[in-house]
Amino acid sequence: VQLQASGGGLVQAGGSLKLSCAASGRTFSLYTMGWFRQAPGKEREFVGTISRGGSNTYYADSVKGRFTVSRDNAKNTLYLQMNNLKPEDTAVYYCAAKPTRWTAQGDFTYDYWGQGTLVTVSS
Repeated sequence: VQLQASGGGLVQAGGSLKLSCAASGRTFSLYTMGWFRQAPGKEREFVGTISRGGSNTYYADSVKGRFTVSRDNAKNTLYLQMNNLKPEDTAVYYCAAKPTRWTAQGDFTYDYWGQGTLVTVSS
């Protein structure tokens, strides 16, 4: 499956942004999906994950209550709604897919990765 993330940009602290990840090549609904991010000079970190049907989600503590992962299998698209953004949310955001069962874990065992989209939050 090929993944293309989009929707990044510059936003002020306290603002909102919605990222999208368009999937192509294989049946999107067969994949557990995840969002990750990498800030400048830091390691990549887990943000959130969603099950194949969309009924289950799991988030990193740092974004819980502010970010929401969702998906539209009819449109082959994954979303990340980000609210109440903070300067520390500044990072390149990546979507990823794996053809395995969803678990409530922030692991990195994903087989396919998108190219990333930059989110910059100004203070």
